[in-house]
Amino acid sequence: MINDVILMNGYGIYVWSAFCFTLVSFATLYYVIKVQLVKEQVKFNKKFSNLITEKADRVKAQKEYKEILSNTSSLKI
Repeated sequence: MINDVILMNGYGIYVWSAFCFTLVSFATLYYVIKVQLVKEQVKFNKKFSNLITEKADRVKAQKEYKEILSNTSSLKI
């Protein structure tokens, strides 16, 4: 019974080799894309993490921001 499934009337070698090739190709493609994604995430974090803190510092230095903070802190009392 199991031999009939594996051999498939003489075509089993072609079917199973194609199946294995496809499976290995998909696994390799997944691995390559995963590695590239991690590299791009690292590059993105290096480039934009400083930008976010610089932008926050600029906002804190603005006059309107200080006025809003002073008004909201007095309202909470």
